[in-house]
Amino acid sequence: MTAKWVDGLYIEAMVLADEARSYFDREARDDRLLLAPIDRVAFSCESLKVTTRLMHVIAWLLTQRAVAAGELSRAQAGSAERRLGAATASDQVLLPKLPETASELIRASEDLYERVQRLDQGRFGDAAPPSPARSLLSRLERSL
Repeated sequence: MTAKWVDGLYIEAMVLADEARSYFDREARDDRLLLAPIDRVAFSCESLKVTTRLMHVIAWLLTQRAVAAGELSRAQAGSAERRLGAATASDQVLLPKLPETASELIRASEDLYERVQRLDQGRFGDAAPPSPARSLLSRLERSL
């Protein structure tokens, strides 16, 4: 994983965090009023899940930047307290009931979290063994 890749993900996470903050602080107030009372509570829970996912991602990316800068060793970055934190999945049944902007932010935060989770697992050895097809493609790419 290169520093440029980490920086790109970090910028993506910060932009998404700013978009989420802006939406949930302003527009969401009006959008929430259009929902049924039980869905309003679920909407608030989903906004917290988005925030939690993004903060876990940002913290992990900052750790990777510290490794690249020589401030932390890879072993230190792989310790349990510096790994990507667990995030609760969103309620997929609820998503169609939510305003479009909220659903898009939720899906974007899930996508970013899942990508970083795969990086975390691959970087620290938790990933499933590579598929035979991927191994073959990798060998072909190296031979070309």
